[in-house]
Amino acid sequence: MTISFQPPNATQRAVKRLASTAPAAWLLSKTLRHLDRGVLALSGGTQTATSLLSGLPVILLTTTGAKSGQPRTTPLICGVDGERLVLFATNFGGAKNPAWYYNLRANPQVTVAYRDQSAIYRSREATADERERYWPMADAIYTGYAAYRERASHREIPVVVLERAESGE
Repeated sequence: MTISFQPPNATQRAVKRLASTAPAAWLLSKTLRHLDRGVLALSGGTQTATSLLSGLPVILLTTTGAKSGQPRTTPLICGVDGERLVLFATNFGGAKNPAWYYNLRANPQVTVAYRDQSAIYRSREATADERERYWPMADAIYTGYAAYRERASHREIPVVVLERAESGE
């Protein structure tokens, strides 16, 4: 799967700076999923509000609910490391890890969609060396991650690596 994105324009850079503030992050944590769903529906599943407003690379991660067993799809910013995708469970700097993280722990096989592509991946926690390598990647993608880490300093934010599943897995 090829994930690419253009450098953000001036408006998108301003949106990213605003989004990293505590009040904006709180508001976005409550509203962004609804905005993303609307834009996804209007764009035929190819764009999210997040990607349009910020220029960030956004995938659609479909997990299996840890408790419900039902499919759950979440738009997420991701990093790319060769064939691997990297997710940061910041939850906007919130007190708890996001629900999708617990779904991955219970059911590591996921589907990732990006624009008109989709593939099956297996998730795993990043190793200590990978975590050290991936946080600078996260900061390069979105400077707000540093603010999120500070607000969530009471917990270790999980870093998750997605690797393509072999055929028949």
